[in-house]
Amino acid sequence: MKKNDWLFEITPKTNLLDLNLKEVWQYRDLLFLFVKRDVITVYKQTILGPLWYIIQPLFTSIIFTLVFNNIANISTGEVPSFLFNLAGITAWNYFKDCLTNTSDTFKKNENIFGKVYFPRVIMPMSVVVSNLLKFGIQLLIFAFFYAIYAFKGMEVNLNWQIIYLPFLVISMGLLGLGLGMVISSMVTKYRDLTFLIGFGVQLLMYLSAVMYPLEIVKQKAPEYAWIVEYNPMTTVIETFRNIVLGTGVVSILQLVYMVSISIIIFLLGLLIFNKTEKTFIDTI
Repeated sequence: MKKNDWLFEITPKTNLLDLNLKEVWQYRDLLFLFVKRDVITVYKQTILGPLWYIIQPLFTSIIFTLVFNNIANISTGEVPSFLFNLAGITAWNYFKDCLTNTSDTFKKNENIFGKVYFPRVIMPMSVVVSNLLKFGIQLLIFAFFYAIYAFKGMEVNLNWQIIYLPFLVISMGLLGLGLGMVISSMVTKYRDLTFLIGFGVQLLMYLSAVMYPLEIVKQKAPEYAWIVEYNPMTTVIETFRNIVLGTGVVSILQLVYMVSISIIIFLLGLLIFNKTEKTFIDTI
């Protein structure tokens, strides 16, 4: 067979940051297949099925409202506490799912990776895309309760900055994908990280202003506020709540910082992921 008759040519990567988008596009059918698999199999053989997409954020928001707002007496201003927490949970869940579901990519797919060639980065990309569906459903749930509170008399503070929502989602996806690829690469050598991920993500949530306003931390614990303030997920969640509820103040500098950190972490994750995929089969 002549070289020009070949459909595909597999060559070694020469650049650690080599993300061959043309090759990823050639395997788009496989990407959609993985997305479909992720959506269908998550709640397969469960009784409530996709209803878990709705139950989890609702019950978490109710518990946060009871514990942090009613018992701990954390004020959310004029915004209903439940709606405030539901907004934080909706944004946090997308980042968390992208991070945790990509953090064991190599370990979970070692049998496929060891037998068939395809661009490995497709696997974590499919997780980010499939979680968009879950995020969209939870966003609709938030919109439903938003409409109820607006009907009951809540002053609607939705502003023109809603057009920035797609950029916010992209930043969350890049941040979760980048961190997930870093952790996935490290898990091939250090299995302890598997047990640390759930614990670490839980701690990160408490440092991301999900269930309280950033201003509360600045008032009550100013010496530790920088830990929360410099967390890029805090800016993501504060910006989301600012867009849909009109709470908090987010500066342009904070947005630039958030986007820059997201891109840096994504590139770092891609670099480590590309380096690990060459040798992971020997170490896993």
